Amino acid sequence: MKKLSTKLYIVLISPHGLIRGNDLELGRDADTGGQTKYVVELARALGERPEVERVDLLTRRVVDPLISSDYAEPVEKLSRKSRIVRIDCGEPGYIPKEELWDSLENFTDNALAYLHEQQQQPDIIHGHYADGGFIGMQLSSLLGVPLVFTGHSLGRSKRKRLRASGVSRDEIESTYNISRRIEAEERVLGAASLVIVSTNQEIEEQYALYDYYHPDQMRIVPPGTDLEKFYPPVGDEKQSDIAQQLERFLTDSDKPIVLSISRPDPRKNINTLIEAYGESPELQALANLVIVAGNRDDISDMDQGGQEVLKNVLLAIDQYDLYGKVAYPKHHTADQVSELYRLAALSQGVFINPALTEPFGLTLIEAAACGVPIVATEDGGPIDIIGNCQNGLLVDPLDSAAIAAALIDVLANKEQWQVFAENGLQRVKKYYSWEAHVEKYLDEIQPLIEQGEAVERIPLSQRSAGYRNQAVIADLDRNLLGDMDALVDFVALMKAHRKQVSFGIVTGRSLKSALSAIRKHKIPQPDVLIASLGTEIYYAPNLTEDTAWKRHIAHQWNRDAVQLVLEALPGLTKQPKNCQTAHKLSYYLDPEVAPDIEEINSLLLQHEQTVNVIYSQGQFLDILPYRASKGFALRWVAEQVNIPLENMLVAGGSGADEDMMRGNTQAVVVANLHDQELSELADIEQVYFSEQSHAAGIIEAIEHYDFFNHKASSK
Repeated sequence: MKKLSTKLYIVLISPHGLIRGNDLELGRDADTGGQTKYVVELARALGERPEVERVDLLTRRVVDPLISSDYAEPVEKLSRKSRIVRIDCGEPGYIPKEELWDSLENFTDNALAYLHEQQQQPDIIHGHYADGGFIGMQLSSLLGVPLVFTGHSLGRSKRKRLRASGVSRDEIESTYNISRRIEAEERVLGAASLVIVSTNQEIEEQYALYDYYHPDQMRIVPPGTDLEKFYPPVGDEKQSDIAQQLERFLTDSDKPIVLSISRPDPRKNINTLIEAYGESPELQALANLVIVAGNRDDISDMDQGGQEVLKNVLLAIDQYDLYGKVAYPKHHTADQVSELYRLAALSQGVFINPALTEPFGLTLIEAAACGVPIVATEDGGPIDIIGNCQNGLLVDPLDSAAIAAALIDVLANKEQWQVFAENGLQRVKKYYSWEAHVEKYLDEIQPLIEQGEAVERIPLSQRSAGYRNQAVIADLDRNLLGDMDALVDFVALMKAHRKQVSFGIVTGRSLKSALSAIRKHKIPQPDVLIASLGTEIYYAPNLTEDTAWKRHIAHQWNRDAVQLVLEALPGLTKQPKNCQTAHKLSYYLDPEVAPDIEEINSLLLQHEQTVNVIYSQGQFLDILPYRASKGFALRWVAEQVNIPLENMLVAGGSGADEDMMRGNTQAVVVANLHDQELSELADIEQVYFSEQSHAAGIIEAIEHYDFFNHKASSK
């Protein structure tokens, strides 16, 4: 058991969107919303706690002339003990989160290098959203650090909602990369020690859609709000710049304000709000409508979803002839958001969140902290918020007449308005302050830290002294074997560069089988041999087994339970005994009879078996511990022998090789019958597809990358 630390190092991971410490561009696009604000404020709040030594918020470094240079700074200090660390990830420009998936291993490798440079390893890794969870899972697996996950929103819920709205499966897939996201979420849920959610509704209606549904591992920790920034009006709000902006739109600016603040996203349901206002003369007489839907210079420059929302807003205002009654400012700063709430409170107005679905509703607690009663969708987080704060009304977001009636109810009854306002002010301090949030957060993660494991490493004295600053790592059967003339040329090339390059073999074979093939084909003994699909690691000169790796991958592995789940499935036949190991369960799979791999994965997750399922060459199915794979083993070895991943040339040729070829390695897919299993790697810059097969393909890649000369000069 890990000794309890009183000075914690916490790593938060949130790769997408635009994240900085001040002037967050909330609403700029679909990726820069409440999550970005939450992770920044969580990092700051954790950094204020005496038991926390350090908080790093890892996000993606973005170098793009179209956005602020702030997002290119490698490090930004948030407070004395917290900071934003920006990690290089794929192309430097700003791109939507759906286009980041092929670069996440690159983020992981760079983050891993960063963490290895730190004097203290993290006590906890907390991944946010599916992409941050995926990166967190990879780092957690390699470092042996407990993983915490917060989904914020989930792919299965999004797909269900989009299908219900009439979007085709193909369009959902092409636009949102939804299958990859859901697969990542399933794996992360299986690997996480703790899942932090905002509401009970998330557990029951969103996470319950997943195969790995384990409510016992989930904890409700509602987000906090900054009570130093969000507070009741002081009386001078009407003199502010944002108040002057609103007056440009309004004929009678002294009326109460019905305020809506959200991203210009169809799910935020802004048009139904305008419909409710436009069809109610009574509501128009009582109040002005203020719609703050992100920032824009030109609607035509916005993404397609934002354009559609804003154009519909303008069309609806024109349809109902609401000129002089509706304000829709083009710009606002982060600081002006709190001023908008206070203007609404000063006018005795209402804040409304009419979203079709709302996982939490951060704007609702901000409004409450400023003394504004709320009307909100009867979905998700608002149910808990109004239940706790007793400061407003819930409403069906699809019923425009009900929305209008609820707003009128709050606005017209001044006594009730005052009660709602006071309730919000008092109860938000009790339930939704950052102090309360981080106290509960730390209470929940502390048991995980106490149970954490220190990752062991093989003693230096047991490692070969012959390692260099480069390595060529090749699969055995798909790469080295099959063309003896090419193998002879490859062996000669490696011998000629032994002073600068280490040689490694990675294979699905057992140690005994691999050594037999190596000797038969006169292949030099490798400096490192990764066997049994990454579940065993051996080092030259004496084939010393890395027993620390074996202990590391045994985490949460229950071979008997996995076998029990799979034994009744049709089309699966266990491979011979000599193909089985303590950490590898191997089958032949008949694709005409057996369930597909997605179904097998689902079945294992439903039985709470978190494993790595590898299908290759159209017939082999291997089940490994979730911490084990060729890629994980390769990264473990890189740390052991102190060779940077970018100085490794990795050769593979089947689906079992995919994860070791993603990320920072230089990789080659060697032409063979099964290279089509790696076709998804074709768009990744550092993956080369050779024209030649077997060892000749590796030689071709060495020439393509100018591997020896280039790497020698980069030492």
